[in-house]
Amino acid sequence: MSLKDGILQKNRIFKQMKTKAAVLRKIGSPLEISDLDIPELQDGQVLVKVHYAGLCHSQLNEILGKKGEDKYLPHVLGHEGSGIVLECGNKVKKVKPGDHVVLSWIASEGFNAPGAKYTDSKGQVNSGPISTFLEKAIISENRLVKIPKGIPLKEAALLGCAIPTGGGIILNVIKPSRENTICIIGAGGVGLSAVMVSKSLGIKNIFVIDVHDEKIKTALSLGATEGLNVLTSDPYKFIKEKTKTNGIDFCIECAGKRSSMELAFSLTNPKGKCVLAGNLPKGDLISIDPMDLIQGKKIIGTAGGDSTLSKDIPKYTEWFEEGKLELNKLVTNIYSLEEINYAFEELLQGKVARNLISLN
Repeated sequence: MSLKDGILQKNRIFKQMKTKAAVLRKIGSPLEISDLDIPELQDGQVLVKVHYAGLCHSQLNEILGKKGEDKYLPHVLGHEGSGIVLECGNKVKKVKPGDHVVLSWIASEGFNAPGAKYTDSKGQVNSGPISTFLEKAIISENRLVKIPKGIPLKEAALLGCAIPTGGGIILNVIKPSRENTICIIGAGGVGLSAVMVSKSLGIKNIFVIDVHDEKIKTALSLGATEGLNVLTSDPYKFIKEKTKTNGIDFCIECAGKRSSMELAFSLTNPKGKCVLAGNLPKGDLISIDPMDLIQGKKIIGTAGGDSTLSKDIPKYTEWFEEGKLELNKLVTNIYSLEEINYAFEELLQGKVARNLISLN
């Protein structure tokens, strides 16, 4: 067989590869499990055997139609995960087959490849540069970060979104001193990540506010110094008693609620900074007093904690190996791909830190 014939045969075999996937076909409807045909890799694309994928409110909002019109239906979802590289397309340089990788929506170095177009019995199924709710996924090279093979892939999945976003707010956005006070509203995956990184930096006063006692308990086990259930206690009285001041230096909103965003801003001291990391449905607005801004209070947003993954992920993996990041405590439940809709229902109820989908 000639080299050319061998390549053609390999391509024919590759085109016949299939993957099980969770597909969004209609806004507001459960994801549908489908067998997809995997297309041939294009320049800059990488085929990854996905081991774990994380669920967060960004995908939940997409399923519920809270991000506005969806022009790409039907399509696959997921923007946080871990896996092992199977194949590389042309022009891929930073990973090779066998490498363990983090999959992240946060772009880093490498080729910026277009999303794949899968097919099934119903027609074309779209994908962005990253989708993780598939057993085998085609990912753009710049959405992958190589990690040491000694890092467990279950915990590594959290490095794709939760840790870079929550931890990045601490490392890259606010850059606090040990004496600063920090209040985190919303003890989900992002909020708990902010707690852990704050603890790793030696911050002395880390307050957490949530509506679920179990999530507050988890936050305290990860390094928060005080916790408050806002449904049963007065947050203003709580902060005043704990800080002996007129507000928090850095208040971080991770719950994605209008009321909690407004609370975060009001709890921030007159010269402090309020950081918004949660997502509101498209078109929703918040109300703040502009006089606070005039007098020096700041409010900012962040996407992905302003993270540079090639710099930040090695730091997080080092801290994990040193025992400074207890990533396993962020994982509430692990479900199969067939159970993904139930896992999203738990997320919608607000009772989990991070649910993972196992695709092993």
